[in-house]
Amino acid sequence: MRKELDFIYQRLTKTVIGSEEPAFLMIVGLLSDGHMLIQGAPGIGKTTLAETLAKSIDGSFSRVQFTPDLLSSDLLGYSIYHQGKEVFEFVPGPVFSNVLLADEINRTSPRIQSALLECMNERQVSIDGITRPLSPPFMVIATQNSIHSTGTFALPEPQLDRFLISVNMTLPDRQTQSKILMLHAGKNESNDEDAELIDVDELIRLQSEVKAIPVSEEICQYITDLCEAARRQRGMLHSISARAAIALMRASQAVAYLEGNPAVFPEDVKRIVGPVFSHRLALGDDFDGGVNSSFGLIEEILKETKVP
Repeated sequence: MRKELDFIYQRLTKTVIGSEEPAFLMIVGLLSDGHMLIQGAPGIGKTTLAETLAKSIDGSFSRVQFTPDLLSSDLLGYSIYHQGKEVFEFVPGPVFSNVLLADEINRTSPRIQSALLECMNERQVSIDGITRPLSPPFMVIATQNSIHSTGTFALPEPQLDRFLISVNMTLPDRQTQSKILMLHAGKNESNDEDAELIDVDELIRLQSEVKAIPVSEEICQYITDLCEAARRQRGMLHSISARAAIALMRASQAVAYLEGNPAVFPEDVKRIVGPVFSHRLALGDDFDGGVNSSFGLIEEILKETKVP
């Protein structure tokens, strides 16, 4: 792992103890130039992890707490009449930043959730008939609680499909919980305020290097076969899209880059297929694998797909 990326990884795992796997996935999403959805129970560090990653990038950062009374203008911006100049002036919203933290995204209405669709997919905002581009890199890091669904609005399929990967966080084991208590007791305090940040131009360069990682025809066919295997599963409410296949390829390139591989190997695809597919698998009531069975379903998909 490159020095800059290793620094970010160490900073993430130091801030949220026991987050080695989520931190790795966050780096993958960062290099893939994709949006990330962090899911888990309340109070396990979802927002802290997202905010730490955002502040590790030397770019603009905005955080929006999604609530039922949030308006589209609170997110995208609005035009206001300037009486002295006799013109309308546009006041940009928090979406005009390099990293947008959408905290508890499922606590606002579907109308506000859908306001992010154009931003996430086309990296632009259309207001009052004018289209304004978002400066690269642009990344949405959203959090949502996997329990306590009262007063929440489930993210629709088009919204979920625009997240490159899903990062699932769980309660750490007893030993890790003790380390967390020691940290908050002041036994292991650390100060990263003066730590070096990754520059925006450097991040764009790294993302370009990741996109240049070779992907063979066999690997492309393997990714296609995995997607087709997912679409054949019984009990699914909707299927894996073409966007999901591209996301799996990009994320696999990032894994290969982090592992130091000269090209994407099947192991790289297997390593990341779960986080790419898990939030895209909507299971119907007739699926007999249980409520939280998306990862079990992914294991079945991997077993029945021939490895090149």
